[in-house]
Amino acid sequence: MSTRIELTINPEESERLAILKPLQAYNLAQAGDPKPESIALSVRDERTGEIIGGLYGQIFYRWLFIELLVIPEQTRGQGTGSRLLSMAEDFAREEGCVGIWLDTFGFQAPEFYEKNGFTKFGQLDNFPPEHKRFFFQKTLT
Repeated sequence: MSTRIELTINPEESERLAILKPLQAYNLAQAGDPKPESIALSVRDERTGEIIGGLYGQIFYRWLFIELLVIPEQTRGQGTGSRLLSMAEDFAREEGCVGIWLDTFGFQAPEFYEKNGFTKFGQLDNFPPEHKRFFFQKTLT
């Protein structure tokens, strides 16, 4: 088979999906169906009903990945973040998850996750420049 490699800057979604397709097939053959499921815990302004923060995550391979966690500035320090993590943990347990993982930047209060029972399992220095990115996990028993 003859091949060539092309560089595309800002490729179309169709190119991403074409690359993803054989990877998903390989992963499925090796690890089985991840049975993906998304969840959202929305923090709403009671007056307007507008979503002003919350938690968004995806469950696959029995782990909950917290992709987004935003604590509305006006509710910080009032337990909103801990409550969101606790609710996500309860849901993950109900779904049979073995753990939760997430990543965060050093300027996004990584100590908050440690205070909520998460342990650091990785760190990427200078991402973004002059900052760090941390990876945390919490095993559910």
